[in-house]
Amino acid sequence: MHTISSRIRQTLQENIDEKTQQNSRRFFKEEVKVYGVKTAAVTRIADQFWPEVKILQKAEIFKLCEFFLASDYCEEAYIVSSWLPRISEQFERDDWTIFQGWMEKYINNWAKCDTFCNHTLGDFLMRFPELIVKLKEWTFSENRWVKRAASVSLIIPARQGYFLNDIFDICDQLLLDQDDMVQKGYGWLLKATSEMYQKEVFNYVQQNKAKMPRTALRYAIEKMPDELRKEAIKRYKNEKLKTRKTRTAKKEKYVKIIGNSTKKINFVE
Repeated sequence: MHTISSRIRQTLQENIDEKTQQNSRRFFKEEVKVYGVKTAAVTRIADQFWPEVKILQKAEIFKLCEFFLASDYCEEAYIVSSWLPRISEQFERDDWTIFQGWMEKYINNWAKCDTFCNHTLGDFLMRFPELIVKLKEWTFSENRWVKRAASVSLIIPARQGYFLNDIFDICDQLLLDQDDMVQKGYGWLLKATSEMYQKEVFNYVQQNKAKMPRTALRYAIEKMPDELRKEAIKRYKNEKLKTRKTRTAKKEKYVKIIGNSTKKINFVE
């Protein structure tokens, strides 16, 4: 393992692109650790070393993957996310505990989250659909990336028509979350789901338009026809205005200030 990992790291070092290194951090709000290697080059490196990796036992591959995840380098995490789906037929139910541990310990930005979850966890859940109940538990996590993973892990299955009711359950739980990374995650999931279930997703958006954050809404309807997008946005604006007026009316009070005189006090959000 040491020989493979050392050569991979050497290859990454040889492929550092100064411009990529400078620009990479612009895409993240948090601090990230990067070599500065272009995505296409990282994919090529993952492919280059895969013939040596695939002959290892699954336990050894998992050990190598965790070794790279622990480095905190984004590019090494991307290599892991390239390799794991290639052994999805070897996944076992108990691997969920390992994947959850990696999520909680090593996944610390949206790029690592999405690349790991889309295929590795998506493939895992299609293989063991009964464990969707475990994924739903992630919606209660205090870790923003675990919470985002609850939705983005189903992107690929959603595009294939899987888990419709479970997807709506997860979106219900995340609906009012204030974290924009979580909002974008479940909005993206609704968008992916709309590829197979446009009517159902549109109805879901309409039913929740008064509560759904605008960020999630815009993601959810992105692939819908113009007339549906316009209808959703129009009703969203109308519903938000109606809700704001109702809240203002309820908070409008009169208080006595001097003798029999009164003053109208408006509490406006």
